[in-house]
Amino acid sequence: MDIFDVDHFINVLKDDISIVRELPYDLSWSTREYYATAIRATRIKTAPVHASAKWYLENVLPVLESYGIAAIAPFSHRLAFDHLPMDVQRLRCKVNFQALVFVPHVRALGDALVSRLRYPEKKKAFGTEYLQEVTDVKGEQEAGKFAVLHLRFDKDMAAHSACDFGGGKAEKLALAKYRQTIWQGRVLNSQFTDEELRNQGRCPLTPEEIGLLLAALGFDNTTRLYLASHKVYGGAARISTLRELFPLMEDKKSLASSDERAQIKGKASLLAAVDYYVSMHSDIFISASPGNMHNALVGHRTYENLKTIRPNMALLGQLFLNKSIGWSEFQQAVVEGHQNRQGQIRLRKYKQSLYTYPAPDCMCNA
Repeated sequence: MDIFDVDHFINVLKDDISIVRELPYDLSWSTREYYATAIRATRIKTAPVHASAKWYLENVLPVLESYGIAAIAPFSHRLAFDHLPMDVQRLRCKVNFQALVFVPHVRALGDALVSRLRYPEKKKAFGTEYLQEVTDVKGEQEAGKFAVLHLRFDKDMAAHSACDFGGGKAEKLALAKYRQTIWQGRVLNSQFTDEELRNQGRCPLTPEEIGLLLAALGFDNTTRLYLASHKVYGGAARISTLRELFPLMEDKKSLASSDERAQIKGKASLLAAVDYYVSMHSDIFISASPGNMHNALVGHRTYENLKTIRPNMALLGQLFLNKSIGWSEFQQAVVEGHQNRQGQIRLRKYKQSLYTYPAPDCMCNA
């Protein structure tokens, strides 16, 4: 299922690089099936992770010059983030933050959900005419604000973290068995105690813990909160406390009509794309744990100068281990520990991803 707008991608980059939808006739033999049947001179399988520009000049350019085509596979994280020409870095920024946009129907549904979050009184009247409903409602009332909580607390993450989530011996045994089945014991965190993991900030925040963090930061029962998540480990019961703290919390299911939900149901990439789009249009974004979507949104929102709260996982782990701490002390520690974690621009360090830390490569000094 395609989620990115190819026409937009090609158009934005037309002055920088030539992109074709299909190979010219004289190169049409270069197919997936062709490379799957034997070793081919035009296929490059040895591209190192985070390779230098020099490596491509020495290993890929000669193949291109000899055959007119080079197929590099795999190609995940195959170009370094450091010691590259500035024009290459700028092109990467343009590709990631300007050329990549979702297909129109994802953007339309995303706009409709954002409108329903900003204008909740009109939510029940919405239909499927996205553009019309968004246009009509904007002229009638003042837009409200909303925050997005990206809650990644699925069974895989819970098991892989090797943390104790308060479910007792039965839960610990069930997660350990699942961990052994999926990863055959190859989980680094398994060698540490729960206390060690929490002190190091290596445990994902539970729905209850992220609720306490938000409350300590000043969010309350009047906060409009959008829950961006897939499957929460423990189901509805696990997020019941979070819903009690934030009764105005919404998600795709509560905001979208049955017809709208049918268009994306069971399509993981589309579900994630809608959540990403809504997250990019929120006033505040917070993620309960690091991960690919967290990293992408943190970088994208930094580029757009949008407020993002980055939980201090080590501090929170230590606070939640302290069973005698009172609310006022907890709140003070949380506020102080997050003063510099609310969207301030962080300059990229050596080897860090350009897409998570776009400054200074993708941003100008003001």
